[in-house]
Amino acid sequence: MTTRSAWNHAAVKVIGDSSDDEMVALFLLGELASERWGAGIRAALDAASQAEALITAADLGDAGQNRARRALLATTRGYGEDRDVFENFPARVRWIRARLTPGELARVRYIEYSYWNELSGGSRLAADAARQIRQGVTVFGVSNRRFVRAARAVERGEPFPPLILAGRRRDRLICLEGHLRLTAYALAGFPGEAECLVGTARTMDRWDR
Repeated sequence: MTTRSAWNHAAVKVIGDSSDDEMVALFLLGELASERWGAGIRAALDAASQAEALITAADLGDAGQNRARRALLATTRGYGEDRDVFENFPARVRWIRARLTPGELARVRYIEYSYWNELSGGSRLAADAARQIRQGVTVFGVSNRRFVRAARAVERGEPFPPLILAGRRRDRLICLEGHLRLTAYALAGFPGEAECLVGTARTMDRWDR
């Protein structure tokens, strides 16, 4: 297991330990606010007879809430079911909260997915995607306006929820949740540090392809 001192030696500024339950809660919160995924989250909440407060006012100390959120993320994104974005994702992951420097953020790659591959020109790096966006390149007919709006929010200093990143080690992290925010940071020139939830596991390479 990677120790906290090892993380600090690797230049990542550790804020504290986290958990699977916090990751699930933050993942759902990010997707609830998403133009693409929000409607699906709300539909799943309705189907489970749950209110949005399960996500927007998450109590990580409530075991029943934690189970309900895990079930919700399983339904919508395959969490714990070895499918969708969580295909081959390890069952045992160590989560921490950390602050990443601009240089560290610039090395975070997008998840392996056709849209992000195309937008970044195959590199899966947000800086390359930002370059294409500035050049007016669009992918699959999807407007880039949301990235521009988010980048302006970064430039105004508006706070963003933590990115959720995962990998076998700190210098090879993939964005699990927060691709829009990561792209906005890149468009704004990675102006400062950002708080992230970082998950590591020895078997993460099966997911991190």
